[in-house]
Amino acid sequence: MSIFEIIALLVSLAAIFGYLNYRLLKLPTTIGLMLSSLILSLFLIGASLIGWDLEDRANQIIKQIDFNQTLMQGMLSFLLFAGALHVNLENLMRNKWTIGTLATLGVAMSTLLVGASMYPLLIWIGTPLPLIYCFLLGAIVSPTDPIAVLSLLKKASAPLSLETKIVGESLFNDGVGIVLFLVLYEMLSGQQSFDLPHVIFLLFKEAGGGILLGLSLGWFTYSLLKTIDNYQLEVLLTLALVTGGYAVASSLQVSGPLAVVAAGLLIGNHGRHLAMSPTTRKHLDTFWELVDEILNAVLFVLIGLEILVLTFRFDHLLAMLLAIPLVLLSRFISVGLPVSLFRLRKNFSPHVVKILTWGGLRGGISVALALSLPTGHSRDLILAITYGVVVFSILVQGLTISALLRKTVSPESPV
Repeated sequence: MSIFEIIALLVSLAAIFGYLNYRLLKLPTTIGLMLSSLILSLFLIGASLIGWDLEDRANQIIKQIDFNQTLMQGMLSFLLFAGALHVNLENLMRNKWTIGTLATLGVAMSTLLVGASMYPLLIWIGTPLPLIYCFLLGAIVSPTDPIAVLSLLKKASAPLSLETKIVGESLFNDGVGIVLFLVLYEMLSGQQSFDLPHVIFLLFKEAGGGILLGLSLGWFTYSLLKTIDNYQLEVLLTLALVTGGYAVASSLQVSGPLAVVAAGLLIGNHGRHLAMSPTTRKHLDTFWELVDEILNAVLFVLIGLEILVLTFRFDHLLAMLLAIPLVLLSRFISVGLPVSLFRLRKNFSPHVVKILTWGGLRGGISVALALSLPTGHSRDLILAITYGVVVFSILVQGLTISALLRKTVSPESPV
């Protein structure tokens, strides 16, 4: 199939599943789309067992789609900018120490906990994985996914302070997670032995460089927006900022996601209020909301279809089921320790650690990183575990986060 035919298929499936979800399932859009896509994938797998040659054809189509490139070098920049555009910078800065700690030390701690706990567990169930791969798994599943978090928190009615913490952490911690993944991948391939100064340098280069680039390009775009009053051109300038900024970040080998987030925060706060007319703001919001909804729909359909490329083995399924509570426990500890320290100087809701743990959703970025590993048994096992964690995160945690918030958070609670 040509690229156009694949895009046409994905968009058509997203539209059909979206309609069915709206009329029948009535679930949050992203959850309904992914569930519908999973059901279709399982139907194709089941049909192949009774002699209908549907799974192989669908598998061939899915394998033509490079999920890692499609998300990391395509959709991600648009989705992150659309999300950051509506985050209040003042609220973000008010929680900057909590968010910064969770997005850095929290991710690193979770990576170590997941890797250290999965290594003996996988030996125990008879499917051992080298220790470096276990830590790679930790780096893959520890960062929360901003796309999954943003799309579901819109419907969850979380208190503003809590929503800011969850969204702020998710917008920044994927950059840290990707740096950890790159360092561990270099060690795996023999390009680099573990060297703490090298890790710190990479973190500052990728994360710091990305944020600095995003703020610079965002400020330049903001300066241009102040000099015109033409909503078509102003929307085009923001589109150029996203595509061009991500491309420049990739060429400079700094974090494209963080560059786009920083630019989106600047345009969404200073740009919206100081450089745009009400007409422009209305059209800008409409344009990026539409981009966000369409790409989200396609992404979650694609996540559901990726089950077709998994290798189904009993030990993989067992590892997947055992990994889910371990990842949640690691998240609970890596959130709980920093929050306990911050409680010495700041009031938090008694249930904030539970909410941050359960609201830390994983999504497409984790799947994309797992798919980027070299082919082999280790990749198949890591991909199966990652996929199980992501599906549980979106379907179970995503469907129940609203109920958890209603049960644990009162309107006057500090969060």
